[in-house]
Amino acid sequence: MDEQALLGLNPNADSDFRQRALAYFEQLKISPDAWQVCAEALAQRTYSDDHIKFFCFQVLEHQVKYKYSELTTVQQQLIRETLISWLQAQMLNPQPEKTFIRNKAAQVFALLFVTEYLTRWPKFFFDILSVVDLNPRGVDLYLRILMAIDSELVDRDVVHTSEEARRNTLIKDTMREQCIPNLVESWYQILQNYQYTNSEVTCQCLEVVGAYVSWIDLSLIANDRFINMLLGHMSIEVLREEACDCLFEIVNKGMDPVDKMKLVESLCQVLQSAGFFSIDQEEDVDFLARFSKLVNGMGQSLIVSWTKLIKNGDIKNAQEALQAIETKVALMLQLLIHEDDDISSNIIGFCYDYLHILKQLTVLSDQQKANVEAIMLAVMKKLTYDEEYNFENEGEDEAMFVEYRKQLKLLLDRLAQVSPELLLASVRRVFSSTLQNWQTTRFMEVEVAIRLLYMLAEALPVSHGAHFSGDVSKASALQDMMRTLVTSGVSSYQHTSVTLEFFETVVRYEKFFTVEPQHIPCVLMAFLDHRGLRHSSAKVRSRAAYLFSRFVKSLNKQMNPFIEDILNRIQDLLELSPPENGYQSLLSSDDQLFIYETAGVLIVNSEYPAERKQALMRNLLTPLMEKFKILLEKLMLAQDEERQASLADCLNHAVGFASRTSKAFSNKQTVKQCGCSEVYLDCLQTFLPALSCPLQKDILRSGVRTFLHRMIICLEEEVLPFIPSASEHMLKDCEAKDLQEFIPLINQITAKFKIQVSPFLQQMFMPLLHAIFEVLLRPAEENDQSAALEKQMLRRSYFAFLQTVTGSGMSEVIANQGAENVERVLVTVIQGAVEYPDPIAQKTCFIILSKLVELWGGKDGPVGFADFVYKHIVPACFLAPLKQTFDLADAQTVLALSECAVTLKTIHLKRGPECVQYLQQEYLPSLQVAPEIIQEFCQALQQPDAKVFKNYLKVFFQRAKP
Repeated sequence: MDEQALLGLNPNADSDFRQRALAYFEQLKISPDAWQVCAEALAQRTYSDDHIKFFCFQVLEHQVKYKYSELTTVQQQLIRETLISWLQAQMLNPQPEKTFIRNKAAQVFALLFVTEYLTRWPKFFFDILSVVDLNPRGVDLYLRILMAIDSELVDRDVVHTSEEARRNTLIKDTMREQCIPNLVESWYQILQNYQYTNSEVTCQCLEVVGAYVSWIDLSLIANDRFINMLLGHMSIEVLREEACDCLFEIVNKGMDPVDKMKLVESLCQVLQSAGFFSIDQEEDVDFLARFSKLVNGMGQSLIVSWTKLIKNGDIKNAQEALQAIETKVALMLQLLIHEDDDISSNIIGFCYDYLHILKQLTVLSDQQKANVEAIMLAVMKKLTYDEEYNFENEGEDEAMFVEYRKQLKLLLDRLAQVSPELLLASVRRVFSSTLQNWQTTRFMEVEVAIRLLYMLAEALPVSHGAHFSGDVSKASALQDMMRTLVTSGVSSYQHTSVTLEFFETVVRYEKFFTVEPQHIPCVLMAFLDHRGLRHSSAKVRSRAAYLFSRFVKSLNKQMNPFIEDILNRIQDLLELSPPENGYQSLLSSDDQLFIYETAGVLIVNSEYPAERKQALMRNLLTPLMEKFKILLEKLMLAQDEERQASLADCLNHAVGFASRTSKAFSNKQTVKQCGCSEVYLDCLQTFLPALSCPLQKDILRSGVRTFLHRMIICLEEEVLPFIPSASEHMLKDCEAKDLQEFIPLINQITAKFKIQVSPFLQQMFMPLLHAIFEVLLRPAEENDQSAALEKQMLRRSYFAFLQTVTGSGMSEVIANQGAENVERVLVTVIQGAVEYPDPIAQKTCFIILSKLVELWGGKDGPVGFADFVYKHIVPACFLAPLKQTFDLADAQTVLALSECAVTLKTIHLKRGPECVQYLQQEYLPSLQVAPEIIQEFCQALQQPDAKVFKNYLKVFFQRAKP
């Protein structure tokens, strides 16, 4: 072996050596006999370096996994012998191998097992057991091999081919018949032998039992001698977590409902009499988390049994199962309320399913009602933040609590289904007593009280948030709580979590304010002062900006009296942050977008006359325009690139803010009706010069382009005079990405204004195409994936543009480009349909071809087009689907084929019998299609139902492909 290259396997080696080692590994993988060198090195223990041993196993692994069938019988025998002799050597080694080497060796054994067991090595396990016997080092390897085999055969995370899946099923069947009883016996011996002397091996063995129990005969494990031993392990500290998991796997095994119930009940009796149900005496939270998972498994298993028995009409046993479930509820509640969230989280599944049972019962007993109430109190208590929660810097622990809260929310929703009245009453009790004394109550209790009110909105379902109409008792309870929330002064509580919960809740229940509008001013003030948009925490300010815009939008009809006051109060929040470093504005530019949108909504939906609306909108937008002009001049003069970038960002924000105000307009309140056209046209005139700025093109163009998209919707034809010069600037020195983003703008204009923009389109058609072709024809590195993808996306955009032009009934835009250009365009469409393996583009190309045939394919079409149909379009309909890359099993490709069928049908529609004659006598014979198939094809084409031909065409090409 190349000793120099092997030096690079050491993780501390320098990068040159590491590169060399990698290259050497690739070389050995290809080499036909390198594996023999590695096998010999392992068998004879040539190397003591761990990384080299691991490397040798990797080479062997590659050989077994990918090239095993290429070996002779003698060579395959050699690999088996190498592994066995390596295993024998492990018994005598003074020191065991490192864990990573043992795991890799186990993987190689497992790969060889799945390859050989059914054919050449049926005695695999007996050979291994005869080597390892009860030697602890051998047992360790034996157990690792078993785990590796289990993951090869049944691990659901590993994707197997159908062939491998069939093989794995066969292996498991054969193992069940031939060796599983012996393996189980070996596990029993290992457990008995090592349970008090070697906890590591014992835990490994318990893990193996847990893994295999899911697919072997349960009676081999679920019997007195095994279960008693496992229960014994539950009392040994170093074993009990693993024993718990093993019992969980046994309980989880699918089986007959009555047998399952008996198994769970007998387990529970033993565990209970051994004192495991006394949770409060247990201090080891790691064990309790596993125990909670076991109880959850037992509870859910009983519920599955109950469901099956009810379904089968076995009422007597179902009653017994329900009784068994009820006796576990007290334990479930102890675990649910436990202060450790992992323990609590592990039992939620049982709790959720238990509530599902109660939901199905027509009448609840007093005990069941008490259980529901106890679960409800537990959920309310567990929703509460603890002292350690870090609100300013949320890390992994905080993220886990947020996830756990989501699980509790599901329980709360389920409680609402079982007993909505009880839930409402409990929340109301907690809410009222907490808010009465909020000034002296700890923040987490105040937060959870408001949170519960918030959660009721989803737990008690209504349509369109109509919580304050309909059911009178529910409506008045919610109305009372909301009134308390907004009048109690709790919005001034000095903790961010309470403040945020307050704002979330008033927005969630915005319909309350249509019933009691007198509370709107005090909530508006909370949003606008130090409690909301001017809070000391940036997180609160940011969320308040979003929620404020939602609040104003949903209550716009009630806002009229406050509009001027709000606009005055948010004036400073609308200021464009200057690009000077170190300036800290209250809101980020993303947050300011919501404030601008809110201002727009207030003005547009006000009851003011158009002149007043126009004046207010001008007040809102003029500062942006003025600032924009100054910043653009500064940008033109800026030398430093960082300074340029921050100025461009700032300019982009200004355009974005103006865009955002336009979201307030609607079909009922258009820009024209509000008298605001002039203001936005002024904005356009202010922003468009940025397109010709040579600096920071990307960011400036993208902002102005977005603004244009908005103005096309809002200003309609008033925007048209600005389009030609804007387009001209955007087509200057552009990259693939610029074009790709520019084309949707042209498509939007074309589709919206159609004939109105025909002269403009005719004028810019070829300049746009030249820009596209120039980018597409630029040479790129052969393996530059991102450049290839950019070109593919640009090609799609180009075809989408042609589709928009032809589909908007404006084929004259193409027709008037001169014969040579028309032909060039048509040829690119044919190429798109046939040559590029991109079904999305191919589909678009066939749509364009169909449309052009429909428009130009008749007797009075342009000169020479009929020839083009027969010379190029008809062949394209056959050449594209016949390509190897045209995959008829792919959904997108089938859509492309469907459009190809439409193209052929359209040609037949326009050209009639002449088209059939051409196919019969010239084209199809040139493809060597058999006469009877030609006949069949032409008959299908002439069918009046287009669907028949689409289906036929798919079959036609499936047959035609080798």
